[in-house]
Amino acid sequence: MRDIVISVHDLTKCFGSFTAVDNISFDVAKGEIFGFLGANGAGKTTAMRMLCGLSYPTSGRGTVAGYDIMREGEEIKRHIGYMSQKFSLYNDLTVWENMNLFAGIYGLSKEETKKRSEELLSQLNFLSERNTLVGSLPLGWKQKLAFVVATIHNPDVVFLDEPTGGVDPITRRQFWELIYKASERGTTIFVTTHYMDEAEYCSRVSIMVDGKICALDTPTRLKEKYSAKSMDEVFRTLARKAERGE
Repeated sequence: MRDIVISVHDLTKCFGSFTAVDNISFDVAKGEIFGFLGANGAGKTTAMRMLCGLSYPTSGRGTVAGYDIMREGEEIKRHIGYMSQKFSLYNDLTVWENMNLFAGIYGLSKEETKKRSEELLSQLNFLSERNTLVGSLPLGWKQKLAFVVATIHNPDVVFLDEPTGGVDPITRRQFWELIYKASERGTTIFVTTHYMDEAEYCSRVSIMVDGKICALDTPTRLKEKYSAKSMDEVFRTLARKAERGE
């Protein structure tokens, strides 16, 4: 069994009388690509915020990269990377300036920043664009840059919150190649997506409905269990059970 990097037991988050996340439990191993799916309002964003140290659970327990989500939120933030659909890059800064900024936020020294930035830009064939303003880059390039910025400090876990929204299928596939390479290096990938074809790329997939995890397994086993030809069919079958809206 590989090392467990994320471990959650009976995690619950309530807002008054509303239970957004309802008693969920799962483990994620080192280097695993873990798909965290659910329709709008299912509770996945609330759950992710707790795992990132941005929100405290009402009850339950969990660890991320060995740190307790209830007591060690600041340590968790130092050991994870995060990328959202909006990419979190500064359009009025150059590629190099963005990388330096985020490396500084993550606590890298000047020497480490220079080395890692050059390594990552070389991998992307971006060295010639180091002085280009991010705002002038094509969307696909911004997406790839945002991913490497989120991994510049070699985090144990990278949280990707619908990172491929709005880009074409070819660019999405190229982005997933970056994910595979990071996973092969031992980085754990925790990803939410609305594209069910991307769920097929994950090591395992969980599907949330009304705050609960209703399914969790490999894509192949989930398709077998629900007699489905695709993860889209699996997702639609489970999503029909939802009682609450967005």
